[in-house]
Amino acid sequence: MKILIVEDDNDIAEILANELSVWGYDTVCVKDFNNVLDEFKSEKPELVLMDIILPYFNGFYWCQKIREISKVPLMFISSKSEDIDIVQAMQFGGDDYIVKPINIQIVRAKIVALLRRSYDFAEETDYLAFGNVKLLLSAAKLDFMGKMADLTRTELMILETLFKDKGAVSKRDKIMDKCWQEENFIDDNTLAVNMTRLRKKLAEIGLNDFIQTKKGIGYFLNNKLT
Repeated sequence: MKILIVEDDNDIAEILANELSVWGYDTVCVKDFNNVLDEFKSEKPELVLMDIILPYFNGFYWCQKIREISKVPLMFISSKSEDIDIVQAMQFGGDDYIVKPINIQIVRAKIVALLRRSYDFAEETDYLAFGNVKLLLSAAKLDFMGKMADLTRTELMILETLFKDKGAVSKRDKIMDKCWQEENFIDDNTLAVNMTRLRKKLAEIGLNDFIQTKKGIGYFLNNKLT
């Protein structure tokens, strides 16, 4: 995941960028503080770390601008520690707040928690992602690098189950309960037929072997393709 760091203290920005890179995040530090929104649009980060006191316009201003176009999780980092400052940050659209001097372990824990809250639940994001593949829930489509596959209700439910398990094996019974919970006399053959049709549909947009079989157990997503 990419994190945009909006911090004019070069030492702090460098510490954050280096530590986050070690943890496996892609980091970008804003250089032009007069055009933060343009960099946000260009980089398309999954999370923003925002200082409050910045050149030209403060972090509250840029948070408002970002909120006009995106619900991306945003965490303020500031030397301001009064309750009123924290409340104001939340009112302007922030999702969390860290007080300087920063404790890098606390920053890491808060980032992990915020990303988990923001991207693990379909109700909040309306899509699920697995590598470069996105499952668009309300549209009932699968997006792979701009190529779209239309999904039936059953296909959508199958993929929703697999996406939520994030590469772990989804047991056959779990998938069947999700798809046909109110119907009787559904057997493995019903699932197998639907899975064959779904795999064929995915292959048409370049996702050959995206759904893998764990013999005798269930199915899982192949992360080597994404």
